[in-house]
Amino acid sequence: MQPERARPLVGVVCDVKMVPPHVFHMAGDKYLTALAQAAGVTPVLLPALTDLLDPTSFVSRLDGLFLTGGYSMVHPRHYGAAPLPDQAYDERRDALSLALINAALDRDLPLFAACRGFQELNVALGGTLHQALHEVPGLQEHRENKDESLAQQYAPAHPVALTRGGLLQQILSTDTLEVNSLHVQGVATLGGGLEVEATAPDGLIEAVRVAAMRFALAVQWHPEWQVMNHPQQRQLFEAFGDACRA
Repeated sequence: MQPERARPLVGVVCDVKMVPPHVFHMAGDKYLTALAQAAGVTPVLLPALTDLLDPTSFVSRLDGLFLTGGYSMVHPRHYGAAPLPDQAYDERRDALSLALINAALDRDLPLFAACRGFQELNVALGGTLHQALHEVPGLQEHRENKDESLAQQYAPAHPVALTRGGLLQQILSTDTLEVNSLHVQGVATLGGGLEVEATAPDGLIEAVRVAAMRFALAVQWHPEWQVMNHPQQRQLFEAFGDACRA
Protein backbone atom coordinates (compact mmCIF):
# COMPACT_ATOMS: atom_id res chain seq x y z
CA MET A 1 0.00 0.00 0.00
CA GLN A 2 1.29 3.45 -0.93
CA PRO A 3 2.29 5.53 2.13
CA GLU A 4 -0.34 8.17 2.86
CA ARG A 5 2.24 10.96 2.94
CA ALA A 6 3.16 10.11 -0.66
CA ARG A 7 -0.41 10.31 -1.92
CA PRO A 8 -1.61 13.53 -3.56
CA LEU A 9 -4.63 15.21 -1.98
CA VAL A 10 -7.59 15.40 -4.36
CA GLY A 11 -10.61 17.53 -3.51
CA VAL A 12 -13.98 15.90 -4.17
CA VAL A 13 -17.10 18.04 -4.43
CA CYS A 14 -19.97 17.20 -2.11
CA ASP A 15 -23.64 16.95 -2.90
CA VAL A 16 -26.05 18.35 -0.32
CA LYS A 17 -28.73 15.81 0.56
CA MET A 18 -31.44 15.43 3.14
CA VAL A 19 -31.16 12.17 5.05
CA PRO A 20 -34.05 12.68 7.45
CA PRO A 21 -34.01 14.40 9.77
CA HIS A 22 -30.72 16.13 8.88
CA VAL A 23 -28.88 17.64 5.90
CA PHE A 24 -25.62 15.93 4.88
CA HIS A 25 -22.69 16.86 2.63
CA MET A 26 -21.67 13.65 0.88
CA ALA A 27 -19.90 11.94 -2.00
CA GLY A 28 -20.46 8.44 -3.36
CA ASP A 29 -18.29 5.59 -2.13
CA LYS A 30 -17.68 4.40 -5.72
CA TYR A 31 -15.90 7.68 -6.58
CA LEU A 32 -13.81 7.76 -3.42
CA THR A 33 -12.81 4.12 -3.78
CA ALA A 34 -11.83 4.59 -7.43
CA LEU A 35 -9.68 7.59 -6.54
CA ALA A 36 -7.94 5.74 -3.70
CA GLN A 37 -7.48 2.44 -5.56
CA ALA A 38 -6.99 3.33 -9.22
CA ALA A 39 -5.62 6.88 -9.05
CA GLY A 40 -3.55 6.28 -5.92
CA VAL A 41 -4.63 9.56 -4.31
CA THR A 42 -6.25 10.56 -1.04
CA PRO A 43 -9.76 11.94 -1.65
CA VAL A 44 -10.75 14.89 0.53
CA LEU A 45 -14.43 15.83 0.70
CA LEU A 46 -15.11 19.52 0.12
CA PRO A 47 -18.33 20.75 1.77
CA ALA A 48 -20.75 22.95 -0.16
CA LEU A 49 -20.51 25.81 2.35
CA THR A 50 -19.74 28.66 -0.01
CA ASP A 51 -21.67 31.08 2.21
CA LEU A 52 -19.21 30.34 5.03
CA LEU A 53 -16.00 29.21 3.30
CA ASP A 54 -14.15 30.51 0.26
CA PRO A 55 -13.79 27.51 -2.10
CA THR A 56 -10.78 29.09 -3.78
CA SER A 57 -8.87 28.75 -0.50
CA PHE A 58 -9.10 24.95 -0.83
CA VAL A 59 -7.36 24.86 -4.17
CA SER A 60 -3.93 25.99 -2.99
CA ARG A 61 -3.83 22.99 -0.61
CA LEU A 62 -4.82 20.39 -3.20
CA ASP A 63 -2.99 18.41 -5.87
CA GLY A 64 -6.11 17.74 -7.94
CA LEU A 65 -9.88 18.18 -8.17
CA PHE A 66 -12.52 15.55 -8.91
CA LEU A 67 -16.10 16.39 -9.91
CA THR A 68 -18.47 13.50 -9.30
CA GLY A 69 -21.70 12.50 -10.93
CA GLY A 70 -24.96 13.09 -9.09
CA TYR A 71 -28.71 12.68 -9.23
CA SER A 72 -29.27 16.43 -9.32
CA MET A 73 -28.83 18.66 -12.37
CA VAL A 74 -26.88 21.88 -12.85
CA HIS A 75 -29.47 24.63 -12.40
CA PRO A 76 -30.27 25.97 -15.89
CA ARG A 77 -30.13 29.58 -14.74
CA HIS A 78 -26.35 29.18 -15.07
CA TYR A 79 -26.75 28.88 -18.84
CA GLY A 80 -29.77 31.10 -19.42
CA ALA A 81 -32.56 28.49 -19.46
CA ALA A 82 -35.65 27.86 -17.36
CA PRO A 83 -35.85 24.91 -14.91
CA LEU A 84 -37.98 21.88 -15.67
CA PRO A 85 -40.60 20.81 -13.11
CA ASP A 86 -39.55 17.16 -12.94
CA GLN A 87 -35.83 17.63 -12.29
CA ALA A 88 -33.89 17.88 -9.04
CA TYR A 89 -31.37 20.66 -8.50
CA ASP A 90 -28.61 21.22 -5.94
CA GLU A 91 -27.66 24.89 -6.08
CA ARG A 92 -25.27 24.63 -3.16
CA ARG A 93 -23.25 22.10 -5.12
CA ASP A 94 -23.47 24.32 -8.20
CA ALA A 95 -21.94 27.20 -6.25
CA LEU A 96 -19.13 25.00 -4.94
CA SER A 97 -18.31 23.28 -8.23
CA LEU A 98 -18.38 26.37 -10.41
CA ALA A 99 -16.12 28.28 -8.01
CA LEU A 100 -13.70 25.36 -7.73
CA ILE A 101 -13.54 24.87 -11.49
CA ASN A 102 -12.60 28.49 -12.05
CA ALA A 103 -9.99 28.36 -9.29
CA ALA A 104 -8.54 25.11 -10.71
CA LEU A 105 -8.32 26.68 -14.18
CA ASP A 106 -6.51 29.70 -12.77
CA ARG A 107 -3.96 27.47 -11.00
CA ASP A 108 -3.69 24.78 -13.71
CA LEU A 109 -4.72 22.20 -11.09
CA PRO A 110 -5.30 18.71 -12.53
CA LEU A 111 -9.01 18.07 -12.89
CA PHE A 112 -11.06 14.97 -13.69
CA ALA A 113 -14.86 14.96 -13.96
CA ALA A 114 -17.63 12.44 -14.61
CA CYS A 115 -21.28 12.83 -15.66
CA ARG A 116 -22.67 15.83 -13.69
CA GLY A 117 -19.10 17.03 -13.27
CA PHE A 118 -18.64 16.89 -17.05
CA GLN A 119 -21.73 19.07 -17.45
CA GLU A 120 -20.54 21.47 -14.72
CA LEU A 121 -17.25 22.00 -16.53
CA ASN A 122 -19.06 22.80 -19.78
CA VAL A 123 -21.39 25.27 -18.04
CA ALA A 124 -18.52 26.90 -16.10
CA LEU A 125 -16.87 27.70 -19.44
CA GLY A 126 -19.99 29.23 -20.96
CA GLY A 127 -21.54 26.17 -22.59
CA THR A 128 -25.17 25.06 -22.50
CA LEU A 129 -26.96 21.76 -21.89
CA HIS A 130 -29.81 19.79 -23.38
CA GLN A 131 -32.04 19.31 -20.33
CA ALA A 132 -33.82 16.22 -21.68
CA LEU A 133 -31.80 14.33 -24.29
CA HIS A 134 -34.63 11.86 -24.93
CA GLU A 135 -36.73 14.74 -26.27
CA VAL A 136 -34.09 15.98 -28.74
CA PRO A 137 -34.70 14.72 -32.30
CA GLY A 138 -31.86 12.58 -33.62
CA LEU A 139 -30.40 11.66 -30.24
CA GLN A 140 -30.59 8.14 -28.88
CA GLU A 141 -31.72 7.08 -25.40
CA HIS A 142 -28.95 7.85 -22.91
CA ARG A 143 -30.84 7.14 -19.68
CA GLU A 144 -30.46 3.97 -17.65
CA ASN A 145 -33.41 1.72 -16.86
CA LYS A 146 -33.79 2.13 -13.12
CA ASP A 147 -35.84 -1.06 -12.89
CA GLU A 148 -32.73 -3.05 -13.81
CA SER A 149 -29.97 -4.14 -11.44
CA LEU A 150 -26.97 -1.86 -10.95
CA ALA A 151 -24.86 -4.30 -12.94
CA GLN A 152 -27.25 -3.91 -15.87
CA GLN A 153 -27.52 -0.13 -15.49
CA TYR A 154 -23.74 0.28 -15.54
CA ALA A 155 -23.09 -2.24 -18.32
CA PRO A 156 -21.58 -0.95 -21.59
CA ALA A 157 -24.33 0.83 -23.53
CA HIS A 158 -22.66 2.19 -26.65
CA PRO A 159 -19.25 2.97 -28.14
CA VAL A 160 -17.65 6.40 -28.28
CA ALA A 161 -15.27 7.52 -31.01
CA LEU A 162 -12.10 9.09 -29.64
CA THR A 163 -10.65 12.20 -31.26
CA ARG A 164 -7.53 11.33 -33.23
CA GLY A 165 -4.48 12.72 -31.44
CA GLY A 166 -6.55 13.70 -28.39
CA LEU A 167 -5.71 13.09 -24.74
CA LEU A 168 -8.05 10.11 -24.42
CA GLN A 169 -6.56 8.42 -27.45
CA GLN A 170 -3.06 9.01 -26.09
CA ILE A 171 -3.98 7.49 -22.72
CA LEU A 172 -5.89 4.50 -24.08
CA SER A 173 -4.12 3.86 -27.42
CA THR A 174 -7.42 3.09 -29.14
CA ASP A 175 -9.90 4.80 -31.47
CA THR A 176 -13.09 3.58 -29.77
CA LEU A 177 -14.25 2.78 -26.27
CA GLU A 178 -17.36 1.05 -24.92
CA VAL A 179 -19.00 3.13 -22.16
CA ASN A 180 -22.00 3.01 -19.87
CA SER A 181 -24.78 5.57 -20.20
CA LEU A 182 -26.76 6.90 -17.23
CA HIS A 183 -27.57 10.52 -17.98
CA VAL A 184 -30.59 12.64 -18.81
CA GLN A 185 -28.72 15.76 -19.89
CA GLY A 186 -25.83 16.46 -22.23
CA VAL A 187 -23.84 19.15 -24.00
CA ALA A 188 -25.82 21.39 -26.35
CA THR A 189 -23.17 24.04 -27.07
CA LEU A 190 -19.54 23.57 -26.12
CA GLY A 191 -17.93 25.87 -23.58
CA GLY A 192 -15.03 28.13 -24.52
CA GLY A 193 -11.56 26.58 -24.41
CA LEU A 194 -12.88 23.01 -24.49
CA GLU A 195 -11.76 20.45 -27.07
CA VAL A 196 -13.94 17.45 -27.94
CA GLU A 197 -12.30 14.17 -26.91
CA ALA A 198 -15.08 11.66 -27.71
CA THR A 199 -18.52 11.47 -29.32
CA ALA A 200 -21.38 8.97 -29.19
CA PRO A 201 -22.80 7.38 -32.38
CA ASP A 202 -25.60 10.00 -32.42
CA GLY A 203 -23.04 12.83 -32.36
CA LEU A 204 -23.47 13.76 -28.68
CA ILE A 205 -20.25 14.99 -27.09
CA GLU A 206 -19.14 12.41 -24.50
CA ALA A 207 -15.73 13.71 -23.39
CA VAL A 208 -13.84 17.02 -23.40
CA ARG A 209 -10.59 18.49 -22.19
CA VAL A 210 -9.52 22.03 -21.36
CA ALA A 211 -6.99 22.74 -24.08
CA ALA A 212 -4.93 25.21 -22.05
CA MET A 213 -4.44 22.95 -19.01
CA ARG A 214 -1.89 20.21 -18.31
CA PHE A 215 -4.64 17.74 -17.39
CA ALA A 216 -8.32 18.64 -17.34
CA LEU A 217 -10.46 15.79 -18.64
CA ALA A 218 -14.21 15.29 -18.30
CA VAL A 219 -16.31 12.33 -19.45
CA GLN A 220 -20.08 11.91 -19.66
CA TRP A 221 -20.01 8.25 -18.59
CA HIS A 222 -19.14 6.71 -15.22
CA PRO A 223 -15.52 5.47 -15.33
CA GLU A 224 -15.51 4.90 -11.57
CA TRP A 225 -17.94 1.96 -11.65
CA GLN A 226 -16.03 -1.19 -10.55
CA VAL A 227 -12.97 0.50 -12.01
CA MET A 228 -10.52 -2.22 -11.01
CA ASN A 229 -12.40 -4.66 -13.25
CA HIS A 230 -12.25 -2.36 -16.30
CA PRO A 231 -8.64 -1.78 -17.45
CA GLN A 232 -9.35 1.12 -19.81
CA GLN A 233 -11.38 3.05 -17.22
CA ARG A 234 -8.64 2.34 -14.69
CA GLN A 235 -6.13 3.89 -17.09
CA LEU A 236 -8.07 7.16 -16.94
CA PHE A 237 -7.80 7.28 -13.15
CA GLU A 238 -4.13 6.30 -13.32
CA ALA A 239 -3.44 9.14 -15.76
CA PHE A 240 -5.23 11.57 -13.42
CA GLY A 241 -3.25 10.29 -10.45
CA ASP A 242 0.01 10.71 -12.39
CA ALA A 243 -0.96 14.31 -13.23
CA CYS A 244 -1.65 15.01 -9.55
CA ARG A 245 1.70 13.53 -8.52
CA ALA A 246 3.45 15.68 -11.12
